[in-house]
Amino acid sequence: MAKYTGPVCRLCRTEQKKLFLKGERCKSDKCPINKKRAAPGKDPKGRIGKRSEYAIQLREKQKIKRMYGMLEKQFHITFENALRMSGVTGDNLIRLLESRLDNVVFRMHYAVSRAQARQIVLHRHILVNGRIVNIPSYQVKPGDVIEVKERSKKLAVVQEGLKELSKSGSTPWLTVDEEAVKGTFVQYPRREEVTDLADVKEQLVVELYSK
Repeated sequence: MAKYTGPVCRLCRTEQKKLFLKGERCKSDKCPINKKRAAPGKDPKGRIGKRSEYAIQLREKQKIKRMYGMLEKQFHITFENALRMSGVTGDNLIRLLESRLDNVVFRMHYAVSRAQARQIVLHRHILVNGRIVNIPSYQVKPGDVIEVKERSKKLAVVQEGLKELSKSGSTPWLTVDEEAVKGTFVQYPRREEVTDLADVKEQLVVELYSK
């Protein structure tokens, strides 16, 4: 399966927004967005102009897709699933993205970034309801218990992630026992609860794919 292997800070520079792809680095002075670095490419100022409606919608789709670390085909399948669900398609899309196992592992602070969470899942360090699940796109359901395997709880990446849990706590739709490194997906999040996506306009993605 193809994947992006270039510098991830370049993606943030392209979107001119923090996508939080590198954990603590994104909060430090080393972040290129904090340094107000220009978008990558030759003469980026020469490309600044009024964007078309399509360009605005495309950039919003790319931004969300990159935040969750997904490729186009996988993201489009997720959108199609959201479209088939009852309710608002945009809200359904965020709900499906937030209930991916790799994202839940990240939200529970077992990792400092979604990329790191995906790696932890792939390396079989995560249990869902007592069974190993190594599929990052696995859809977690309300009531599911997600925990780090006993012999993996002392992993440096897990311990580093848990430091952030002590600082900021867990999100409203999750409960986490820091000592047991075990948590529960209580319910699907409401759109307004996903505060770090407050400036994301998922409706633009709906409009883009509806063309």
